[in-house]
Amino acid sequence: MKKKEFILKEKQKPKGIISGKLKAKTPSNIALVKYWGKKKNQIPTNTSLSFTLSACFTLTELEFTKIKNNADFDFEIYFEGKKQPDFKPKIHTFFKRIEKYVPFIKDFSFTINTRNSFPHSSGIASSASGMGALALCIMQLEKQLFPNISDDYFNKKASFLARLGSGSASRSIYKGVAVWGKHKKIKGSSNLFAIPFPYKIHPIFKNYHDTILLVDKGEKTVSSTVGHQLMEKHPFAKQRFKQANKNITKIKKILQKGDLKSFINLIESEALTLHGLMMSSNPYFILIKPNTLEIINKIWKFRKETDLPISFTLDAGANVHVLYPEKFKNEIHNFIVNELLIYCQNKSYICDRVSL
Repeated sequence: MKKKEFILKEKQKPKGIISGKLKAKTPSNIALVKYWGKKKNQIPTNTSLSFTLSACFTLTELEFTKIKNNADFDFEIYFEGKKQPDFKPKIHTFFKRIEKYVPFIKDFSFTINTRNSFPHSSGIASSASGMGALALCIMQLEKQLFPNISDDYFNKKASFLARLGSGSASRSIYKGVAVWGKHKKIKGSSNLFAIPFPYKIHPIFKNYHDTILLVDKGEKTVSSTVGHQLMEKHPFAKQRFKQANKNITKIKKILQKGDLKSFINLIESEALTLHGLMMSSNPYFILIKPNTLEIINKIWKFRKETDLPISFTLDAGANVHVLYPEKFKNEIHNFIVNELLIYCQNKSYICDRVSL
């Protein structure tokens, strides 16, 4: 689909909706092949692929009331019950970006109530689930105004809108495995929106566990937005984008074949590459903590000693996502509790899994 297909046609007449309340629960996702760097209008510089999670989610409630003569966007936002004026500029920018595609948002006054099931801004993709949930609420409103839109159009446009708020949010619209970014080896892939992984996935990856170790629950010292911008003049950018797209081809086969050894090698390399790019940008920065490295070394040692398929990945933060198959959950969970929690802030962790 092209951008113009998401623009409402003038001949479409909306139903007379006066007020209402909508809800969306959207999970976070953890990228296995990372997206780091973007072009104008939230277009990715490389294709990315992610697991969508279950326990880490954003729940958003959108109350709306019809208004007249609205020159600007009319909204208030509450996060976990408290008014958050600091969030308004980001939402205003989002509304400005999507107005062309959902012009009816100026016809309503909105109250946005949102909360996370996990710590905000700590490297668990809160912007992905947050913007994904808001985009779904807006699409629910569009569905009420224009009931004849198809489910396929609904999902693709929700992902398209979410992308304009946060690139990774485009992937949170879908369960399981999602792909965002045009790639010649992925049928139906697009830079404009994410799609569900369009191939059969090996059973070993179903119910795949992700135990998130909260090394640092505070806000990141450098935002992902700033990090993406630094890729524009990064000395290793071109090679990184080639590497990522090659890894998409590799992981496509891995997910179908159930090759755990190759899976572990690829996702850990991707995680370390992401943070290597941060440390080699100008200005450079470090988001991992000493305890992040302690956990990684413990995982490597345990895997070598037991030959169990435990692995890790990292998002743009200090926290560690420990990934492992359902069939080994008891042994690996015991290891996590007994050996890794001492490196977490207040021994905090989240037990999650892939949402299939």
